[in-house]
Amino acid sequence: MTAVRVVLADDQPLVRAGLRVLMADAPDIDVVGEAGTGAEAVRLARDVRPDVVVMDIRMPGMDGIEATRLIESDGGPVRVLVLTTFDDDEYVYGALRAGASGFLVKDMALEDILAAIRVVAAGDGLIAPSVTRRLIAEFAARPEQPGPPSEPRAARGAAEGVVEGITDREREVLTLVGRGLSNAEVAAQLYITVATVKAHVARLFTKLGARDRVQLVIIAYEAGLVAPPR
Repeated sequence: MTAVRVVLADDQPLVRAGLRVLMADAPDIDVVGEAGTGAEAVRLARDVRPDVVVMDIRMPGMDGIEATRLIESDGGPVRVLVLTTFDDDEYVYGALRAGASGFLVKDMALEDILAAIRVVAAGDGLIAPSVTRRLIAEFAARPEQPGPPSEPRAARGAAEGVVEGITDREREVLTLVGRGLSNAEVAAQLYITVATVKAHVARLFTKLGARDRVQLVIIAYEAGLVAPPR
């Protein structure tokens, strides 16, 4: 079995060292590089071509959001998994919009961190249902991020236009995925099989230009299909 090749990007050497030691015991994960800044992470992603970059957000100079955007803009197979302290980090949503395939919380159990890396390397997004609901609630309640005044409205309008091209059933599936439900939970809600849900999700990927469930959640939220819990 080919090991998942990982680059660790964090400005704290102790964090990188701790993750590297923890991952050393996983035979299917190989740390192939470390970066202390966003710029270094971008360079390593281009030079080493890892499967996954585990990316911190707050780093000196270029932050993790911009680094993620640049890595994803290359259009290669490298995927980004954001590393953050969720409760006090305002930029997780921005990182996901930049193209990250998911995120980790720094105090997660080692088994969950390793599982997340494997999920992202396999081509899926890390979108744990409970965390998704927290993410939507957290960022929907925050003030708009700095930028042109018309940007949020324009982004939502574009998202609404995109979802007009999907069927009613696909819209139902997208809404439930946006709420953080798993395939099995979506199937139970709609009284269809898990295989049928997977087929609908695959078509949503194609129609909406999304490459994983994380991006489907963002589209569902921006299109107004998902309302934050109050």
